[in-house]
Amino acid sequence: MSNKSYGCLIILLLLGLIVSLGLNVGQFVSKLDVDVGTGAGFSAARPKRHLHEVTVESPKMNSQEKIVHIDLEGVISSMSMSGLFAESMPSVDSIKQSLEQAVADTRVKAIVLRVNSPGGEVTASDIIYNAVKKAAKSKPVVVYMDSMAASGGYYVACGASKIVASETTLTASIGVIIETMNYSELFGKVGLSMTAFTSGAFKDSLSGARPMREDEKAYVQNLVMQMYDRFLGIVSEARGVPKEQLKSTVADGRVVTGREALAAKLVDQIGYVEDAYELARTLGKAKDAGVVKYRHEVSLFDAFGMASAKAGTPPAKVQLDVSTGLLPKLLPGVPYYLPPSFAH
Repeated sequence: MSNKSYGCLIILLLLGLIVSLGLNVGQFVSKLDVDVGTGAGFSAARPKRHLHEVTVESPKMNSQEKIVHIDLEGVISSMSMSGLFAESMPSVDSIKQSLEQAVADTRVKAIVLRVNSPGGEVTASDIIYNAVKKAAKSKPVVVYMDSMAASGGYYVACGASKIVASETTLTASIGVIIETMNYSELFGKVGLSMTAFTSGAFKDSLSGARPMREDEKAYVQNLVMQMYDRFLGIVSEARGVPKEQLKSTVADGRVVTGREALAAKLVDQIGYVEDAYELARTLGKAKDAGVVKYRHEVSLFDAFGMASAKAGTPPAKVQLDVSTGLLPKLLPGVPYYLPPSFAH
């Protein structure tokens, strides 16, 4: 190839890149101002992108009606994820946004929330529960419990209109846990000590540098029981089962199967996700509705933004710990809705 031809090729490639960047930036800016699907404006303080739809099941008879499938997967956390990771680890904000978009879309007749979670942070679980309950006041919300919908996962499900569980689903685990680690004896063996200056007797109650006093244990236990009582009240209200009955049967932290949950009136029926779709169609009076999922679109703008944030930093070392790395790590002093096996 001659130098002249080579130079023309370079110019064409550069022009193509500039046009592509222009289109992506324009698309990004337009999404900051307006939700294309519903015409709803977003706050300038915290702009949101419109979530794009992917068809799961095509509608019948060319129907425009839709059932939206939303996934709640993994440990429920207040930690926010963005960009390329938003879909793989949905945050509280992304679940709320999905529910809000589904409610605002007049063609959406019902929502199926697939829960596959061992639970997680108390407050994060409560926020999502409230968002689900709010959505259910506008449109039917059916929760489908996958492999696990325990503790905080079940807490979230209580906001739905109906709950469908697989026969082998592990659910319930109605309870609260707060953990801390005490290393005061280890300090003594290695000759270390810690001095804390506090403004009150309970300011360092969960410090691992010293044994807990009995009044501190009572104080923390009281916090746990307050949150447990709220959990119990939400289950009782949602499922129409008295608190005392729940306490004497399944509300002691145990995990039960979907079949046992049905017998305890914790779920409405046994089935698979397809059964949840059919129930949603029935409740939404949309027998021909298709099923769609939402996804976050990652533009070149996002890719360049993430690349620039990483510029000048050394490559990250990737480590895989197959012993405990796949389990959620509890932060000391943070209350969680988690089953016992996940709390250690």
